[in-house]
Amino acid sequence: MQECKKVRDQLLGKKVAEALKTRNMDAWYVDTKEEALEKALSLIPEGSSISWGGSMSVKEIGLLDALKANDKMLVYDRDIAQTPEERQQIMRQAFFCDYFLASSNAVSEDGILVNIDGYANRVAAIAFGPAHVLMVVGINKVVKTAEDALARARNLAAPCNAQRFDVQTPCRKTGACGNCKTPDTICCQFLTTRYSKVPGRIQVIVVGENLGL
Repeated sequence: MQECKKVRDQLLGKKVAEALKTRNMDAWYVDTKEEALEKALSLIPEGSSISWGGSMSVKEIGLLDALKANDKMLVYDRDIAQTPEERQQIMRQAFFCDYFLASSNAVSEDGILVNIDGYANRVAAIAFGPAHVLMVVGINKVVKTAEDALARARNLAAPCNAQRFDVQTPCRKTGACGNCKTPDTICCQFLTTRYSKVPGRIQVIVVGENLGL
């Protein structure tokens, strides 16, 4: 049974990668986290400036640790900030970096990326700013349609992230989107990326393993 799922995931992952290419993005399919790390590192030249949002997928493949350990990279890490003001400054610096690292809350089989954000630093960077956006997307993020992608982002990713960030939203308590307008809401900005205006600016590594939420 496990082998059957592996074959299915390979076929689906390769299909999604090809669909992303039709939308002016660069995309690759790899089977494992280890291959994803190797591919990601091969895409980022030494001397690049790098930052990221709150992606668990990027962390899970070991990419953050590898980049932080490379003293030839200029890393903007908001988590080392000592004050809220410094954190905001680093988040603004990230908007002009060479490579912004992210995942996607969901991706449709025909290559549409859907992301939801609270402060919008992540979706803003995906839409415009950094020279490159490098995404690592686990096969668990793949759904049938763009509508399914939005549903996944709202009803699976958002409630899980509400638990992760310990915010007081209805979805944290119920496990489902309450379409809330509370101060703690993390669903402030919705971004649907159906095409990259700049060829190859968005680069996506689709991984045949479950990654992130």
